Amino acid sequence: MSGPEATEGPVAPETSASTATSTSDERGGRRFDPARLRLGIVIALICGALAFLLLQGLGNATTYFYNADEALARRPELGEERIRLQGTVVPGSVRQTGRDVAFQIAYACATVDVRHQGDPPELFADGIPVVLEGAFAAAPGDAYRSDRILVKHTSEYRTEEADRLALAAEQGCPR
Repeated sequence: MSGPEATEGPVAPETSASTATSTSDERGGRRFDPARLRLGIVIALICGALAFLLLQGLGNATTYFYNADEALARRPELGEERIRLQGTVVPGSVRQTGRDVAFQIAYACATVDVRHQGDPPELFADGIPVVLEGAFAAAPGDAYRSDRILVKHTSEYRTEEADRLALAAEQGCPR
C-alpha cells in the first residue's frame, strides 16, 4: 500500500483547535460577544421603559368624562372610580375652607357638591364652566372629591364645545 490512501497505524483524531474552528464555521461563524449582550439588555430596558410610560399615559388619557347630570345618574356604578366631571360653578356656592374649596357645579339641572383639595386656579370663579378630575367619595351622600380643576375660559373652548354649551343653555334650569 503506497500513495495517499495508504496509512500506517491508527488514524489520529483531529485536534481540538481544528474541531472548534469547524464547529464555529458550521454555525455561521458567530461567537459569544459580551458587548452585543449588553447592547441587547440596554435596548430591552429602553423598550420596557417606553412601554411603561405609554401605558401610564394611556391610563391617564382614558379617564372617563361625564357631565354633572350623567355622573349623578351613574353614581352607583361609578363608585370610587376616577372620572372627569364637567359643569358650571353655581354662583354663590364657593367656600374656602383652609386649603380646600367647597362648591357646587351644575349641568342640565343636576347639581353636584364638590370638595376640591388644594388651591383652585386663579381664573376659578362663580358661573364659569369647569372640568374636574377626581372621584366620588365612598358614602353615597358625600361630595365629589376633586384634585384638579381645569377652567374653560378661552374662546377656543367655546368654539370646540359650542354644541355642549348650546345644549346646556337650551336645557337651562328653571329658577
